[in-house]
Amino acid sequence: MAKNSLYKLYSAVFIAACAAPAVLTPLLKQDSSAEKRRLSEMPSVISDDGGLNTAFFGEFDTWFSEHFAFRQQLVNADNRLKTALLRTSPDPDVVCGSDGWLYYGDTVDDFLNIRQLSKRSISNIAHDLRLVNDYCSANGMKFIFTCVPNKNSMYPEHMPLNYVPSDAPDNYSMLSGALADSGFYCDMSSVLHSAASSIPLYHKTDTHWNNLGAFVAYNGLMTAAGNDPLPVGFDWSSAHDHRGDLAEMLYPAEAPKEQQVYSAYDFTYSYTSNFHALDDVIIDTACDGRNGSLLMFRDSFGEAILKYMAESYGNAEFSRAVPYKLSGRSDNPPDTVIIEIVERNLPNLQKNAPVMEAPAAVMPDNVTVSAEKLSHCTEAIAGLTHVFGVLPESFFSGQESRILVSCGQNCREAFNICECDLLGLDDASPYGFSLYVPDTEDVRELTITVMNNDGHCVSSVSTER
Repeated sequence: MAKNSLYKLYSAVFIAACAAPAVLTPLLKQDSSAEKRRLSEMPSVISDDGGLNTAFFGEFDTWFSEHFAFRQQLVNADNRLKTALLRTSPDPDVVCGSDGWLYYGDTVDDFLNIRQLSKRSISNIAHDLRLVNDYCSANGMKFIFTCVPNKNSMYPEHMPLNYVPSDAPDNYSMLSGALADSGFYCDMSSVLHSAASSIPLYHKTDTHWNNLGAFVAYNGLMTAAGNDPLPVGFDWSSAHDHRGDLAEMLYPAEAPKEQQVYSAYDFTYSYTSNFHALDDVIIDTACDGRNGSLLMFRDSFGEAILKYMAESYGNAEFSRAVPYKLSGRSDNPPDTVIIEIVERNLPNLQKNAPVMEAPAAVMPDNVTVSAEKLSHCTEAIAGLTHVFGVLPESFFSGQESRILVSCGQNCREAFNICECDLLGLDDASPYGFSLYVPDTEDVRELTITVMNNDGHCVSSVSTER
């Protein structure tokens, strides 16, 4: 009798545990912030056109799988068990390293050197950055480009032992070599590695550098700009109060904290834009008593460094907008322009041409005229016409090329960039071109010339699609 009662109690507890998530779902709201994504909304039985929603049951299944009660707690417990027992991450976006270090899954291909850019792509990026530098110099602006190393490039010793990089050169080192003599490149890897610090410069459970790493980077950028950095790096303290983004993804029901370091410097800059958070697309700042102006194109690594840069300039604009907009600033041009991008996003430099008037160029002699008919696309952008397209591979030879576009008597140099989104392409072609010309120019028919570094020049007429 007692045995039967025990079985009944066990069955009741088991059934209640299984039913609790479904029964309590209407009462408990799930927080999507920890998962870094937008959860699906409750579907409607009625479709937008007033009929029955035939996809309702499939949509409801998706909604329920994302919203059932205790979901985050159950996911959290499952992840804790797997990381503790199997020493591996159940989330493909997170890599579990040694000593509690977590790495972003999207950086693994870079770490293993299996997501390499071609030599032509590297030369294209270097060429395009030189065009930006020339534009800035011609308009009285100092240009600096820097690439922030992935965390596992800075701290590879904590990556799992089965992640063994190939002997192939990585994208960071290839681009660093191509820009070594440019005069505008700040090698952030060298800047960070040269810092003598007993405290890691990156967070253990976050994708990004900590405040100290950002301060070291700030010093490197100010040196590259020819300016003296502010004395904000003294009297550091630490607190165990930082919640890493990778830890949030892996353990959504917890609030795991790690060490963050803080400077005792009294920052005085203020926000002059409608500031909401450090991930705002545009952030404007002002600092009384400081001189100069800054335009910094940045990604999420720019959040921790923003306070140092804002404190160093009288006025600063920090932009996450893509493409980078350099035109329309002639009335009040910044003294310094910085482009900062993280290593894993280097391929993105092939996909969007900076918005600026294309520089004048001179057509070469001894051009081979091709009978192949070309076509190009256009779009209007605030006083400029954006001209872009992809050229035949047969026009290219050697490893480096310049693309010249002639419109009537005007000849301009294009960015070696493939506008993937505008052209509907999944991957960037190394044979793309993109440039902005004044909207007064007739771009219905153009002559496009490819100048290769082996001396071979090919030209043909292109008509607007």
